[in-house]
Amino acid sequence: MHAHLHSFALIILLLSTFSVNSNATKGFSIDLVHRDSPLSPFYNSSMTHSERVQNAVLRSMSRANRFGQSSSMAETSELVETDIIPNDANYLMKISVGTPPVERLAIADTGSDLIWFQCSPCPQCYPQNEQLFDPKSSSTYASLSCGSEQCKSLPQFTVQGQSYPNCGTSNECMHFYSYGDGSHSMGELGTESLSFGQAASFPNKVFGCGHNNNLKVYQNTAGLVGLDQGRLSLVSQIGNVGRKFSYCLPPISQQQATSTKLRFGEEATISGNEVVSTPLIPRSDSPTYYYLNLEGITVGQQKVSLTSQSNGNIIIDSGTTLTLLPPSFYYQVEALVKQAVGADQFIVQINNYKLCYKNVNSIQNFPNFEVHFTGANLSLKPQNFFRMISNDVMCFAMLPTEGQPIYGNVAQINFEVEYDLDQKKVSFAPVDCTKQ
Repeated sequence: MHAHLHSFALIILLLSTFSVNSNATKGFSIDLVHRDSPLSPFYNSSMTHSERVQNAVLRSMSRANRFGQSSSMAETSELVETDIIPNDANYLMKISVGTPPVERLAIADTGSDLIWFQCSPCPQCYPQNEQLFDPKSSSTYASLSCGSEQCKSLPQFTVQGQSYPNCGTSNECMHFYSYGDGSHSMGELGTESLSFGQAASFPNKVFGCGHNNNLKVYQNTAGLVGLDQGRLSLVSQIGNVGRKFSYCLPPISQQQATSTKLRFGEEATISGNEVVSTPLIPRSDSPTYYYLNLEGITVGQQKVSLTSQSNGNIIIDSGTTLTLLPPSFYYQVEALVKQAVGADQFIVQINNYKLCYKNVNSIQNFPNFEVHFTGANLSLKPQNFFRMISNDVMCFAMLPTEGQPIYGNVAQINFEVEYDLDQKKVSFAPVDCTKQ
């Protein structure tokens, strides 16, 4: 599918320098900051906690629907100009581009591969706080020809009767990259030096220099960094360093301003007696997403099994807040949770959540909750399957979906999660992420 769907998985904020140079293979780490953290430039102090939580529900459901769309839906005969872009950006990333390096704040997307920035001249760009990147001001910028292998790796689109990628007036590769929510970038494909601080620089990396872009919700961002398994993603382009990465998501609260690490290379390896691993499942229909096999969920002493347990039945995604499950499976799990908690008199209805409780301090019976992936059983704590909506209301952090099932980030709180693309596995280890 070449990840035509715009998933806005992560946004990462780089606050530290890295420990490697461009030729090193040991790895490096950067800080992650949640979108709703006071450390984030997207933090809105006027929003209440319940408003943030409700926004997370809407983002999760929109994300599931987009993952489930077919790639053909991204092709269009007209240039899409829609401004409807869900708030899926959970973390921020600073990345430098060019020589001399120009720092940019960009969305990092685990559901696509192309790296692109807004470039001048840009007759149709969305507003951003920083100046547009000027390739003429960089000594390391080079355009790619329309016959290059990198150009041929781009997905094909038809826009206003014009097929992309195609050749520009000087034989340069012209790209059009569209996403399931209507966002797009159109421009010239080239190579440039990408860097993170003073110690980690990666020369001659492929990126799109966008001259016609639609990403208006994110006015603080200058582009997008793809982190999926596609050939043009940052993960793939930084070679051995990028083929393994890990993160650790701390609990999110209204008061905390916590950052955590995104690690690449050897530094990404997690270890210990509690590490469990499950295979990454390749799928020819969506070869770039991170698919796992979910076999079932145990609540208390009762296990609910999924009918389909093969061929990658769920995507693991750090950018989706809630876990989204097939409807029949979800309602069986929900029934067991209600039975175990047993406080029917405390059940309330909150917006799009299916199961919520008030008077939280009166509830004592949180059940044993285990998620069973192939080869990896994860024991979740209440903070992984319930989410506080207000001071005295909590909601079950899972929902039914007719779209693509997703294992979201609430379920991943206080787990180290390692993606090893060479060994084709995802590993988990329970830890206190606030101390990582």
